[in-house]
Amino acid sequence: MVLVFGSFLFSIILWIAGIFILYIVISAAVRDGINKSVAGQFIETKYGINKERDSFLDRDLDNDK
Repeated sequence: MVLVFGSFLFSIILWIAGIFILYIVISAAVRDGINKSVAGQFIETKYGINKERDSFLDRDLDNDK
């Protein structure tokens, strides 16, 4: 019984890790694809949208922002 539960738990952990890695890969591909596309460059030049997003470390509680 313990071996079955352990393999089931391990399987769930692997699924969660796989989905997280897939999310990171897809979000990076979409973000880079949009920024480097002709339409993305046109929007940046026309509307001047070139704001860099703050990272998680920039929004730390120790900062005075």
